Amino acid sequence: MLTYTAHFQSELEKLIRAEIERMKDTLVMGHASLDHAGYKHNVGIIQGLQRALDLVGEAESILQGAEKRG
Repeated sequence: MLTYTAHFQSELEKLIRAEIERMKDTLVMGHASLDHAGYKHNVGIIQGLQRALDLVGEAESILQGAEKRG
């Protein structure tokens, strides 16, 4: 059985991944309607969400005894 925190982390990661996929679909399907600024904005959102996933993984590693970077 997952603890509340582990379950929360798992659900948060699923939601972030789903949002990344939704944003990718928006870029692919709506490429004709997006101007360059809109495209860059959406790519930035995707990069930010991916960075959030990376930080979740890094936090998990720290909790399991890995050294903090930097």
